[in-house]
Amino acid sequence: MMKILLVEDDDKLAGLIKEYLEGHQFEVVVEPNGATAVETIIQHNPELVVLDLMLPGKDGITICREVRPQFAGPILMLTASMDSVDEILGLEIGADDYVQKPVEPRTLLARIRALLRRVSDSGSNAGPESPSGPEILQFDQLSINKSARTVQLGDVVIELNNPEYELLLYLAERAGTTVSRDELFQSLRKLSYDGQSRIIDITMSQVRKKFGSDVDRYLKTVRGKGYLFMLHES
Repeated sequence: MMKILLVEDDDKLAGLIKEYLEGHQFEVVVEPNGATAVETIIQHNPELVVLDLMLPGKDGITICREVRPQFAGPILMLTASMDSVDEILGLEIGADDYVQKPVEPRTLLARIRALLRRVSDSGSNAGPESPSGPEILQFDQLSINKSARTVQLGDVVIELNNPEYELLLYLAERAGTTVSRDELFQSLRKLSYDGQSRIIDITMSQVRKKFGSDVDRYLKTVRGKGYLFMLHES
């Protein structure tokens, strides 16, 4: 069985999620206290962590920030907040996905399976429906090394987390073509787009920030259609 570590202080919700996931062949460990969550995650080293945003002792954002250097698996955050600032901050420090409360168990299961498939694809170098092509993509001063999963702009290495890198690579491999949010969501998240998630927009926003003043040379938002990685002369 694959192990899921659930950090959730609501006993009723934790019990519901645990029972549902165990009924679908997962082993589930519950940690109700934010103050000891980092230690528990490191101790159990699960395949995936489901992490509530609001916890006693230590909040989910702090836990994610502290554990990320020591835990490489997916982190899926649960939040009752509608504030996109929480989502942006969580993604910046290493969360892989968000599920809004109240939690629908089938939705949570689908997100967990999708994240685990992405990890499996990444480990096998399968990637998200990646077209064949060179291992190093070069666009003027921008270089993307697919083997090393690194991005360099001139002499500067751009540090991207996994969702940011996958989004940039997907667009770069389709340079000159506008890619819709629906396609990005389905290809990168391994799920059908529900019409509500803002994770693609938030991830793109973070990529654009990391490109700084050079961003408009490479990335463009096409209103009502999606995103475009631009082709231009070297």
